Amino acid sequence: MTRHIVYGGWTSGADFDLGTHQGTAVHGDVLVIGSEAAGIRSYVDPHGDRAPVIYEQSTWLSPEVRPGFDITELIPSWNATTPPGTWIEIEVRASEDAILMSRWYTLGRWAETDADIHPTSVPGQEDELASVGFDMLTAREPHTLPTYQLRVSLLRRVGSSDSPTLRLVAVMASNVPHGQDVPRSVSGGGEGMVIDVPAYSQQVHHGEYPQWDNGGESWCSCTSTMMVLAHWGKGPVAEDYSWVDPNYPDRFIAHAARHTFDYHFKGAGNWPFNTAYAARYGMTAYVTRLRSLTEAEKFIKAGIPLVLSVTFTQEELDGAGYGTQGHLLVVIGFDDYGNVICNDPASHGIASNDEVRTTYDREQFENAWMATGGIVYVIHPPDVELPARPAEANW
Repeated sequence: MTRHIVYGGWTSGADFDLGTHQGTAVHGDVLVIGSEAAGIRSYVDPHGDRAPVIYEQSTWLSPEVRPGFDITELIPSWNATTPPGTWIEIEVRASEDAILMSRWYTLGRWAETDADIHPTSVPGQEDELASVGFDMLTAREPHTLPTYQLRVSLLRRVGSSDSPTLRLVAVMASNVPHGQDVPRSVSGGGEGMVIDVPAYSQQVHHGEYPQWDNGGESWCSCTSTMMVLAHWGKGPVAEDYSWVDPNYPDRFIAHAARHTFDYHFKGAGNWPFNTAYAARYGMTAYVTRLRSLTEAEKFIKAGIPLVLSVTFTQEELDGAGYGTQGHLLVVIGFDDYGNVICNDPASHGIASNDEVRTTYDREQFENAWMATGGIVYVIHPPDVELPARPAEANW
């Protein structure tokens, strides 16, 4: 089966002007609430004190997008800033017949902190056409979706002059097989190349902050995201995480866990929430899929480490020392034989940063990764050039 993957986004003033403004405006290359908001919205935070708060709301609608194949899954990404009292909502709708669009599905209500709203996915979104699994819209068999459209709402408390600022909104659309064994991919020329990425263990945080899922095995995504941020010299400063218990190691990991936490999912593993967290530190960051480790090698050759999602039993990945139904780690390079060098925050289940770096068999690792469809976080400074894109561009 062909692995169809397309990543596309809106990242400039010219891009945003291709969409429809309903109370939004373009300032330079970012989207903001315009001189007058489009309307008023009452929102009850389901994870807060349940008192309604009134917000001004403006929305931006993307053009309808037709990637040229029947979509089975959609994952959004966004890079935004949200001053106090502001937040954003990301929605998508799709069509099966390219004429009648579906309902709007909510794929995230998000702010940089939990001070005003609790960032959350939205439960109970399922119908005959599609369903939402926290951070992804999935077509329900036998349906597929040839077109989609994105809607972003920018909200601020009534009386405020502040606005969220959106500098990137994007969607990864795909139709890929899941759970099928794949052969060892061909070399991409990355043999012997390793990026020096700081190594952090998620296991050293076991039992920290029960309200954000207790650290340990549940903090793989935010720990991996922080490793990549640290590689680029970015991330929270000591003042930002001064609230973290001073007896805890690598206190910035707790900060990342708190600010990637999805209050409906009850975990820090929401994919777009993690890339949105990275973006707050000036990174360009998004979720997409790659087709093989051959493509991943292109990023390593460009000096860009990647966060990958994997799933495997203990017997399926030699040297891991554990099995998982869903895990994130950082690919930092390849050995001379093309095997994968990782900073695996759960490596061997050992609570030590010294045990994080490990090497996995290329074919075994690739199958563990393709079991999730090849999910990857791309996180890089805007001035670091990406590798050349393939014809069906997936980054």
